[in-house]
Order: sequence, then C-alpha cells, then structure tokens
Amino acid sequence: MAVNIFFCYAHEDEDLLNKLKKHLWPLQRQGLIDVWHGRDINAGTEWEREISQHLNEAQIILLLVSPDFMYSEYCYGVEMQRAIERHQRGEARVIPIIVRPVYWQGVLGNIQALPTDAKPVVDRQWHTLDEALYDVAEGIRTVVAQLATKPVPPSEVLSSQASKQESADGSHTDLLPPPVKPLPSLKPETLSLLRTLTGNTSFVTSVAFSPDGLTLASGNNDYTIKLWNLTTEKEVRTLTGHESGVQSVAFSPDGHTLASGSADRTIKLWNLTTGKEVRTLTGYAGIAFSVAFSPDGLTLASGNEHKTIKLWNLATGKEMRTLTGHTELVASVAFSPDGHTLASGSADKTIKLWNLTTGKEVRTLTGHTFPVLSVAFSPDGQTLASGSADTTIKLWNLATGKEVRTLTKHKGAVRSVAFSPDGQTLASGSADTTIKLWNLATGKEVHTLTGHTNTVHSVAFSPDGQTLASGSADTTIKIWGNE
Repeated sequence: MAVNIFFCYAHEDEDLLNKLKKHLWPLQRQGLIDVWHGRDINAGTEWEREISQHLNEAQIILLLVSPDFMYSEYCYGVEMQRAIERHQRGEARVIPIIVRPVYWQGVLGNIQALPTDAKPVVDRQWHTLDEALYDVAEGIRTVVAQLATKPVPPSEVLSSQASKQESADGSHTDLLPPPVKPLPSLKPETLSLLRTLTGNTSFVTSVAFSPDGLTLASGNNDYTIKLWNLTTEKEVRTLTGHESGVQSVAFSPDGHTLASGSADRTIKLWNLTTGKEVRTLTGYAGIAFSVAFSPDGLTLASGNEHKTIKLWNLATGKEMRTLTGHTELVASVAFSPDGHTLASGSADKTIKLWNLTTGKEVRTLTGHTFPVLSVAFSPDGQTLASGSADTTIKLWNLATGKEVRTLTKHKGAVRSVAFSPDGQTLASGSADTTIKLWNLATGKEVHTLTGHTNTVHSVAFSPDGQTLASGSADTTIKIWGNE
C-alpha cells in the first residue's frame, strides 16, 4: 500500500516544491507513495476542511521550512502545530525540509531535518539544486521503506542521513530522536538526576521551559540567556545584550517570545525564531527581579527594586499600569491561571494579591518573618505557595486568604517554588543546596534531591510534568525525572 505524504509549504516556495515532487516521482511510479498538497484541491471544495482531512490522514508530513513558512500564520500556526501533535503521538512522521535559511531549531530542534546536516536546499555548498533535492528524496525514500515494512515511530532516526545538524551559531550538535511514547507519570519519591547542563560561566538565576517542553531557557549572572535543546542536551543559542546579570526569564504562552529581566534595569523581549532582541521596555527605573506573562500573552508583569510592579502592554511595549503598596523590593510576581489576579512577593515579608481589572490590591497575606522570594499559583488557581528567606514555604487558601500549612524542612532560604502541572506536588529550591518535593495533599516532604553544590535559585516543572529543572549558583542546570 502506498504511503500518503502531505506537503506543508508557503506559496513562495511552490517552485521548490514542484522540483522536489519530480525527484519523488520515481517513488510514485513504483506505487510506493501518494503525495498531496494544497494545489490539489478541486474548484468548489471547502479548502480548509480538505486540507485538514489530508493532514490527518498522512503518514509522512513534509514541512518545507523557510522564512515565508515561519511567517505564515496558517503554515506555522495551524498546519505545523497539527503535524507536530500527530508526530508526538506516533501517528505520523514529520520531516522538516530546510529549503531556505531560517532559524528553526528552537521550534523543531528535536526533529531530524533534511537535507543532510540540515543544510538548506538553496545553500551554495550544494553543487546543484538537483544534488540537494536528491539528498532530500533519499532521506524520504528511507522513511518510506521503513514504513512499508513496519510501523516505525517518529523517534527512530533517518538512518541514511548524518547524525549532526548545524545550530544557528555555526556549532554542530548531536541529533537525538524525539520521545514519542508518553513517559510514565512523575513519581516524586523516585525522582533522580537525568542530566546536567554545563557551559555557564556564572550562577544560574532562573530557568523556564518552553510551552512545548522542548527547550529550556536559563537566565545567568554572566549577562546572558542560554537556550537548551532538551533532546540533544546541547546549547542551541546564547542571547546577549544585557549589561548586567539576568535575574528572570519567562516564555510567552505561544512560545514565540522570551522575556528577560536584568540587574541592568531593563527588560528585553526576544524573538525565539530569529534569536533577535525585538524590544527593550523603556522607562524602567529598577532592577527587574521577576517577569511573568499573562495567560493570554498580552501583558507582562515585572517586580522591581523600587517596591512596585509594572504591567506592560506587549503589543505596544508601553507601560500600562504601576501597582504600588509594597514597602520593600518586589522579588517575585505570578499570574493566576485565569489571568484575573496577580500575586507579588516582597522583601517587606508580605504577599499581595491584585485585581488586574481595577489595578487594586485586594488582599495582603502576612506570616513570613523574612523576605518572600518566590510565589506560585496552583494549576487550579485555588492555592498560592510562597517561599521565604525564613526557610519556610507557606500554602495559602486564596478563597479565604488564610494560611493552610507551613512546610519547614529546609535549612536555608527558599529561593523558588513550583507546582507540578497536575497540582499534586510542590518543588522548592533552597540556599541549603537542595530541592525538596512535597505532597500537597498531606503537606509531607516526599523526597530531597541533592547534587547541587551551591544555592538553588530556580526550579521549574516541564509542561507535561515528567521532568524538573533546577538552576544553581554552582553554574549548572540539572534535569530530574524518573528513569
């Protein structure tokens, strides 16, 4: 039976598509493949429904990656996202074909691309265009042969292709196949070290997972932000531009933008497709200790050394509102899952809750005896966790404003707290160099992770809840999970 192939491409690349189809024609003549793309739609057909049908039926989905492909809302936002979903579930094999130079690794960095070494089809290193397209066709032919003999999950490598790809900075990184089969649910009591990411020259202040869980960002005291491919365990890119230590990093909900707050008293926004700085938020009068995106991605909140929280309109880059009320620096900010409330933790030992519609303070939570360094909402929005320099973690019922429980096992300041996506586990990183995992139903410590040799500044769960990342003053990032 022929293997169904779907082409996802920008119309600006139609000429290259047609040339590639000619190289695949021998496979069609042999009855090994059937190909389909948007130009095959008959007049009068509801084009979007037909595209969706063929995309959902394809066994191989070819993404013709180019600047126009990345720019296209339909290619990038609809077809590619659906393709990746099917790829990750093992329903189809996605093969990116890099037809023209563009930064793609942060988006598709764990999926093996063609041609060999992910060298763009139009690259001058190919003697002719036919040579590049022949290389692509050979890679596709290999996958077709595999699918013809047995169902091969997308995690298997294109064996006839080189096992390295070139990253945006010119370095080569080993390609590993993406995980496809769901991993077992996280078991906090058996969490162990999976890998250590090294390469930072100063302490790591903040770590954050991309929404798809494929990339980790780290803010570093050496003025840089590093992006890490979690499949290859390699650094993908280093973002430079800050003039002092980076205090906090956060991904936008769509994964296209990264925000960074720095001791240079600026906040920068970065385009993750290009790796370029797209905006510096101006008029900022203090060190940005914490940055957070609203769930709808339209607003950025930042806590600063001048006792205030600023809200920024990301469409314009303009300050929308300044929230005042704290009497010391604001170390941490977090949005509620519904986006209606902001929590802020301060060196004044309090946590404040703010109504984002009115900009008014609605409640102040007191009980910590030293600065509050980290705040986080539970996924259901009903509980707030706060970590403090008093070595404790407090859990708060947001409906009543009452303290529910105090967790007291750390021996140093609690620098960071994070809820697991299922809301059952809390992770805390501390100046005592440990990470503790807590059962939220019982309030009991279930596991302590050791291995860092200095303060753990930041902890973050992956979106699927299967791994935990920690960034430390020992300059390393550690990834923890179940073997």
